[in-house]
Amino acid sequence: MTELKGALIGCGFFAINQMHAWNDVRGAGIVAICDRDPERLKIVGDQFGIDRRYGDAEALFADGGFDFVDIATTVQSHRFLVELAAANKVPAICQKPFAKTLSDAKAMVEACRNASIPLMVHENFRWQTPIQAVRKALDADAIGTPFWGRFSFRSAYDVFSGQPYLAEGERFIIEDLGIHTLDIARYILGDVRSLTARTKRVNPAIKGEDVATILLDHENGATSVVDVSYATRLSREPFPETLIELDGSEGTIRLPQGYGLEITNAKGTTTTDVSPKLLSWASRPWHNIQESVYAIQQHWVDQLERGGEHSTSGADNLKTFALVEAAYDSAARGQTIDVGAMLR
Repeated sequence: MTELKGALIGCGFFAINQMHAWNDVRGAGIVAICDRDPERLKIVGDQFGIDRRYGDAEALFADGGFDFVDIATTVQSHRFLVELAAANKVPAICQKPFAKTLSDAKAMVEACRNASIPLMVHENFRWQTPIQAVRKALDADAIGTPFWGRFSFRSAYDVFSGQPYLAEGERFIIEDLGIHTLDIARYILGDVRSLTARTKRVNPAIKGEDVATILLDHENGATSVVDVSYATRLSREPFPETLIELDGSEGTIRLPQGYGLEITNAKGTTTTDVSPKLLSWASRPWHNIQESVYAIQQHWVDQLERGGEHSTSGADNLKTFALVEAAYDSAARGQTIDVGAMLR
């Protein structure tokens, strides 16, 4: 297999994980990097041995010489960069949140569709080993037809020390973390017909909400609760684990803290260790997320080689993005929101 050449735009906090993962991915490697901050550009370039360094994305595309671009910037620049990739007919991965608005996201998907290039959103949480294990158990009919679920991420971990900009936005936990948990709910229980959300700001030092509770009505008749919090102090800090409960017609699945997957059905209860692998460059407790970065990037390369649709394509992610927008709308208005209407 010929190795695909990639370019990375954005050398900030999370991009380091992506660079490490690209070193492990089979069939691809990063040959150029871009960032407006010369210091960050130098740090990442020196650390990963990348000689081609750019302070301007248009200059990067003008020089070319790469098969895809990994956009790891903050949301304000996503539409410009995705449309720049489309104009140059370069397949693109875009960091989440995908766009500032749903209309922007739709325009980005349309631009890539018109350019006939793949677009994938770096929605890596569904690629975590324990989440994949839950999906496989459902596919194996371990609990029959699921009718109820809970997807929970509650923590008091200080995310602001590494990403201080998170404290400055009018939106916080749904846009930054809830988007992942909502995507997991879609991945496990299917698309959503309507939702109701409530939010709260507990930490007075931030501008946005740090607690959200969201009730989802899935198209297949299942009901689920997505609850996320960065204001929950526990005796044992669960960060960054997503905990899952599923009730089905023939049994239950529980993914509690500690990565022990419990399945109860007519055969009894089995517990399986579904812990993520600690990659050579990863560190606890981030290793769960870091392994999923490698997994989604390998999926990107594999699907490019096959010419197949990506699991978190831009078109698919519109459905997750719509849940984020609907959650904020519901919380503001105190009403249940028709999600389908937002996508039409």
